[in-house]
Order: sequence, then structure tokens, then C-alpha cells
Amino acid sequence: MSGPSTENDSRAATPNASYSFVMRLRMPAADTTALGRITTAVGEAGGVVVAIDMVDTAAPQLTLDLSVNAGDQQQAGGVQAAVSAIDGVEVHKVSDRTFLMHLGGKLEVVPTVPLKTRDDLSMAYTPGVARICMAIHENPEDARTLTIKGNTVAIVTDGSAVLGLGDIGPAAAMPVMEGKAALFKHFAGVDGFPICLDTKDVDEIVMICKAIAPTFGGINLEDISAPRCFEIEERLRAELDIPIFHDDQHGTAIVVLAALINALKVVGKDISEVTVAMAGAGASATACGQLLVAEGVKDIIAVDRSGILGPGREGLDKNKQWFVDHGNHTGRTGTLLDALDGADVFLGLSGPNLFDAAELARMAPDAIVFALANPTPEVDPVGAHQHAKVVATGRSDYPNQINNVLAFPGIFRGAFDAKARFITEEMKVAAARAIAAVISPEELRADYIIPSVFNERVAKAVAAAVAEVAHPA
Repeated sequence: MSGPSTENDSRAATPNASYSFVMRLRMPAADTTALGRITTAVGEAGGVVVAIDMVDTAAPQLTLDLSVNAGDQQQAGGVQAAVSAIDGVEVHKVSDRTFLMHLGGKLEVVPTVPLKTRDDLSMAYTPGVARICMAIHENPEDARTLTIKGNTVAIVTDGSAVLGLGDIGPAAAMPVMEGKAALFKHFAGVDGFPICLDTKDVDEIVMICKAIAPTFGGINLEDISAPRCFEIEERLRAELDIPIFHDDQHGTAIVVLAALINALKVVGKDISEVTVAMAGAGASATACGQLLVAEGVKDIIAVDRSGILGPGREGLDKNKQWFVDHGNHTGRTGTLLDALDGADVFLGLSGPNLFDAAELARMAPDAIVFALANPTPEVDPVGAHQHAKVVATGRSDYPNQINNVLAFPGIFRGAFDAKARFITEEMKVAAARAIAAVISPEELRADYIIPSVFNERVAKAVAAAVAEVAHPA
């Protein structure tokens, strides 16, 4: 790959809610210019004021809460220092809003039945519950309807590939898994529970998943590093009778395909005629490549840290070898920039700032750029618009956010509704087409090829499409 990675790049410092904090400020009530000086200082330090809440206006000392968005921790510190330096203004306390949201965790267990009387207790627990236990003993399939199994997903990780943070361990992965569970519930009514495992051993992970399978109707594998994630998924699919879904692979692939379906409509190209230059050859890249080729993409030229994957590369694992066997039909060699030459689509599933936006001029006319590294894309999205017709990222502060939450809640909702045993390729394609179809032809445009994650139609459409093509137990 080419191009430097700049840690303090200004694009990574775009103010956003993930670096939001509240400063409790005190100042003389008689100073009518203080508030203006404060907001000016925040803006000059790169922050954005999002709310001003008066706490105490009666005393001679005015107290207020100032809510500010920053782009990163360094910028947040700069904003706080700038406000502290204002004469007559005291920064009494600073609270990080993101940390406040996570205090005590983001989940709880709530009964779905009343427990107000002796009769309630007798039916929900002993002695009445014994009849339910025996019914399941006599017919194990009843567990799907008489327990939480039929609507519950285990979100399993070993913490080895968390977001862009890498191998941070199972305890540190827990906030992400909690968030995933919250998304399952909010968007599709599916109950997810985090299972963070203190082991990276493939055999142990498979054994644990098999041991807990009686409780869960499905397993969502999350943030497990390649290539172990491939083997874990393959073995669980072969050895369990519940849906297994590695979201980092298949969720990404589904949403990328959905976005590409609509992007190709915008530029007037057929999926069977395009060449894709792909930065990255890990788990998500492999799944994307396989799904795109299955849907008719002409050629994929994949690039890892050592360059283009082609016939001359040796010692590749089976997933990288797949790109050699099914892509790069002209035997191209070189760097990522060489892969861009004449490509119709750039798909970035790698890291930040791989090349300058001007290099996109190498691509075919009406190029499509999906730069999905987060928080800093492979190429500047603003600069990319000068050379590409359609640009998408993984970020929420640019148009066309490609986000897995568009896929996984509806996927499991549909699988559960159909009582499916597996997540099939047919179900993934149906999900992608359903996501794309949420945007009507009248709505479709270059900056709106993928629906918002808050579009209430998405999960329902995906669930219905998946259930229609699923194979019931």
C-alpha cells in the first residue's frame, strides 16, 4: 500500500458526539460578555458548542453547563484549556458524556411476565415450571417457543480484533458487545447477550459456543481476528443447528453489496462489467469479495500490505488465495495505486490515509469510492468527490454511511421468524437487495445510495426478505 498514515490528521478531528463532554462553568453574573468569549474560545480550539444549560442564575455567581463536541481527546483537552484561560471563568467540573452513558453498563434483564401474586410465582417458577421443563425434555424443539432461545443471540468475542483498536482483550471488548446487544433489541426486537471469552484458542471457543448453544437461538461472532474467525465460523456452522453469523465478515459484505447495487444505478454501470480495486484482504474483505463475485462483479484486484494479490504471490492463506483464484484476471502486480488504474470501484477495508485523493484520477470515469476505514478513511472523502461520482464511508458525519447495523438485526429477526437453522448465501443476497430497495428510484442520488441506520423500514424489510428465502428447520 502507499501513502503515509498521519495520526493527527485533521479529518480524524471532526467534532462528533463520541468525544462529547459537559463543562460546568462559573462566572460573575454581571459579566455580560463572558458567554460570548467562552463560545468563541471553544470554536477557535476546534470544538462545537451543542448546548448551553443554565444551572443557577439567581446568585451573583452564574453557573451553567456547556455541552461541547470535539474530534478527539487531544482536541477536547485543548478546548477545556482554552476556556480555563478566560479571565473570570472557572471550570468547576468536566464530565465525559460517552463515559456517563456507559456507567453501570448498557443492558439489564427485565422479566416479561408479571410476578405480583402467589399464582404468578407458582406458574413462573415452582411448582408450575416443572411441567414446562418436562415438555421440553420430551420435545427439545419446544425450547424455541417456551424459553428465550427462540429470540436470543449470543454475541461472542475473544477481544482480539475490536473495532480499529486491535487485540485489547475480552474485558475491554465488553462495551462493544453491550452496544451490539442494544442495537439488536432496538432495531429488531432481538435479545442479544454479550459473551466475552478469555481464550483465543479455536478449539476452546468452538467448545464453549457448543456448550452454551442450548440457551441461544443464534450466535453472532464479533471482533475475532483472522484467520481464526474463518475456522470458528466454519466449524460452528457444521456442528450446530442454529444460525451462525460472523458480522465483521458477512454484515459488512451485505451492506457493501446493497450500497454498490444503488451506486451502480447512479453511474449507469452493470455489476457484471465493473472492476473493483480492494484495499485489504482480511475477514471482511474476503466476505465482500465472495459476495460481490457471486453477484456478478467482473474482477476484483485485492491488495494487502505486500501489494497486489496475484499469481506471483506465494505462501498465502486460503482466504488470500481465493482472491488469486477468483480475481485479478489480467495478472496485475504492484501497489494499491497500480490496482486503482482503470478500476470502476475502490473498496477500502483497511486503514487510514493510504493515498492522496488526487490518485483517484487513475480510476475509470464515474468512479465509485467506498472508503470504509473508521474513524479515518483510506482517502479523504471530501477530496474524493473531485474525482468520483459516488463516495461512501463508514462514518456518520459524511453522506452514505455503510454501517453493519443495517444488516445484522434484520438478518437474525428473519432467521428466527422462519425458524432457520443456517444463514445462507441466498439470505445474505436477499438482505442486501432489501436494504438497497428501501431507497426508491425517486429518492436515489449520488449522496443517498444507502438508507440511514435510523430508517425504521430497513430491519423490517431485511427480516421479511430473509424469512422468505430461509429454509425452515
